[in-house]
Amino acid sequence: MLHRAALRSASVLTVTALTGILFPTTVSAQEQPSLLGDTVKKVVLDPTTYAPAIIAYDATMRDWNSSQPFFRNGYVEHNERFTRTGLPNDLPISYEAGQSRILSDALVTLEISVVNNVADRLFERMLLTRFPDHPKLVRALGWVERGAFASYMSYSLSARHYRQAAANTQRAQQLGFR
Repeated sequence: MLHRAALRSASVLTVTALTGILFPTTVSAQEQPSLLGDTVKKVVLDPTTYAPAIIAYDATMRDWNSSQPFFRNGYVEHNERFTRTGLPNDLPISYEAGQSRILSDALVTLEISVVNNVADRLFERMLLTRFPDHPKLVRALGWVERGAFASYMSYSLSARHYRQAAANTQRAQQLGFR
């Protein structure tokens, strides 16, 4: 199921990027850029689109990598998503399977972020039409929303993994694991 979600995420991102490339926006002084092309371009170039997925991937991989010395020494995995049976406190899945699962999770996070940023850009455009005398305020509010969403997603998906990776590294050193 997670692989289908990852494939769907990759497909959505690919179609979005190709749409932006194949249908470039042309703008003259009198005309607005096309809704689709302008939205795609802004979402693809916005770092808040990618940050949550990249940060979550990094944190989870650090946790996964720092757990490997324990697995090699007979310890079990507590996170049921990374066990062979799907139950907590069981044998871990292979390193490669864990990497694949972490990548799938990152692609799902990317998909959520893309959807949020597309919705935000469309809402921003609607507000600019409704309040043409306040473009700086509307754009600033859009940037605040995208930044807050990316920050919240990044923190909620990564903080626990960064803490666990640090604890794993410290404990492995104490036990003499490599």
